[in-house]
Amino acid sequence: MSRTGAKGAAIEVLLAARRIADHAKDEGALFEEKHPRATCEHLGAVLADSVLQAGLNYTTVVRPRVLAILRAHPNRLTISSLVALIQDGKTGEFLNWRHHEKVTRFEALVIFLQRWGIEDVEDLRAGLASEEFCDAIQTVNGIGPKTVDYMACLVGIDAIAVDRHVRTFAKTVGVKNDDYHFLRKSFCCAADLLSLPRREFDAWLWRRAAAPAQVQLTLEV
Repeated sequence: MSRTGAKGAAIEVLLAARRIADHAKDEGALFEEKHPRATCEHLGAVLADSVLQAGLNYTTVVRPRVLAILRAHPNRLTISSLVALIQDGKTGEFLNWRHHEKVTRFEALVIFLQRWGIEDVEDLRAGLASEEFCDAIQTVNGIGPKTVDYMACLVGIDAIAVDRHVRTFAKTVGVKNDDYHFLRKSFCCAADLLSLPRREFDAWLWRRAAAPAQVQLTLEV
């Protein structure tokens, strides 16, 4: 991209970010009671959450399953323990999920992480800070940029996952460019303009879109 093109793209991001930030401020993003977003240190729960969340209702389908994993499988927090789970043919039972697509995706993700020398959440956090790793993990079938950003949020990295709530918010304020990377940059910039941690802004966008009684899962381990 030429310098002129890059400058124009940066200005487009900034203009979108200002619209997003102004509307978020009007909606109370700066005045809502703060809910610090916990970091999960249980790798099995992080991977299950990341694989299950796509296309499913978080509150009624994903959250109960992740909570069950935290309660029933406190020791499945390393890749070694998850590989043993796969070898025992218990992935479906672990996820409480029968359809092969997500079961297969979870297993493929575990094997990918094993090959990259990832053993626990600390290793995953370090990996997700690397552009090379983030590109490579997307070679796993069904793992795209949204899942990578979502996973980053779970393990404590400041990120924003562009989901349908984010896209709806963007449309509400008149942002027409729906490219994933453009929206991620715009919402990250908006969080910076609001002086809010990006993952906290991500959580606020989720809470705003969810029903009043619903609270996104806090994975405290």
